[in-house]
Amino acid sequence: MSLFSALTASVSGMAAQANKLSTVSDNIANSDTTGYKQAMTEFENLISQAGTSSYNASGVATVVRYNISEHGNLKSTTSSTDLAIQGNGFFLVGDANGSVFLTRAGNFKPDATGNLVNAAGFTLLGYSASSGNSSSAGLSGLEPVNIFGDGLKAVPSTTGKLTANLNSNADIVTGSLPSANVAGSVYTSKTSLVTYDNLGNAVKLDVYYSKTGTNTWEASIYNAADAAPGGGFPYSGAALATQTLNFSASDGSLTGQSSISLSVPGGANVAIDLSGTTQLASAFEVSAATTNGNAPSAVQSVSISPDGTLSEVFVNGTQKAIFTIPLATVASVDNMTSLAGDVFSDNSLSGPILVGDPGLGGFGSIQSEKLESSTVDLASQLTDMIVAQRSYESNSKVFQTGSELLSTLNNMLK
Repeated sequence: MSLFSALTASVSGMAAQANKLSTVSDNIANSDTTGYKQAMTEFENLISQAGTSSYNASGVATVVRYNISEHGNLKSTTSSTDLAIQGNGFFLVGDANGSVFLTRAGNFKPDATGNLVNAAGFTLLGYSASSGNSSSAGLSGLEPVNIFGDGLKAVPSTTGKLTANLNSNADIVTGSLPSANVAGSVYTSKTSLVTYDNLGNAVKLDVYYSKTGTNTWEASIYNAADAAPGGGFPYSGAALATQTLNFSASDGSLTGQSSISLSVPGGANVAIDLSGTTQLASAFEVSAATTNGNAPSAVQSVSISPDGTLSEVFVNGTQKAIFTIPLATVASVDNMTSLAGDVFSDNSLSGPILVGDPGLGGFGSIQSEKLESSTVDLASQLTDMIVAQRSYESNSKVFQTGSELLSTLNNMLK
């Protein structure tokens, strides 16, 4: 039986080396495939019963494993939708059947509908800002990440903030105050504030500060479009709002009324926060002059931050967050099932899919304009190919020798 077992063992050896050569061939073919994880052929001995006076060769069996937990180097690109993960985690992607998989192949591009799809045809999944879902929703709240928004719609201003320092050493105004809206009105300082009406048109407001007494000022706001030819007074329309500002003599902080309300022409009512306004012995200076609302604008590009926030960038420079891209993992990464397209599925050995936020809970960060290279080392693969070839030849030599011995036995019976 030892001679026959030698033949059997040599055949299993050739099959094992052929299997190894197959993994080497696949690795070399995918050495430039984004997110590809190198396959390895591992060998294990098949033990058989053997006595002290004879030996029965048992042969060898192979198991193919993937180094899924190994990370490839990151390379730079020029596309904002090319994504890589710096650290642990996988992107969640889906197929046409609604199945969810994990991958690190982040070469995403928008398809005809705006969904981000990678080169293998899998769609990136995330949580839309409009849904209010987050990683706490797990797999149930996921939907295709789509970058084709409706553009930025016009939003009228409803709130604002105006913070300034008024010079406490300024002279008290004598003459007609801005609130009188007459030619030659006198004021101490002036600034402006941009608001938006219901159609998204910018409405510039002129803001006048006039010192009327010790620790007392008047603030008057006009529609800049109503100014007299060449600017200033008299405005064709009355003041949109006028308010007295009182300041503390001890520290220069604003006391009493700390906001001013007005109606934007063609727009909504706006409440402007003045609480940070001060009266100190230094020059007039505006540190904040902002309002909410915006003009309509088309989408120019998208931006993806390390925490997974995907924002539309509009032509006017405004950004709007529309999706959050989560990351996922399993308890035993290397035990996941490897499938075509460089995706992986969970199973009983790997454990279920766990979803989390980039940069938190052990997950890495998302890098835009980056792609993860294949983990294949070409030099080691070429070495493995040579070793597999020589081992295959050696096993074939064993088979050839065994066959010759069998022929010798057969000839003895003739």
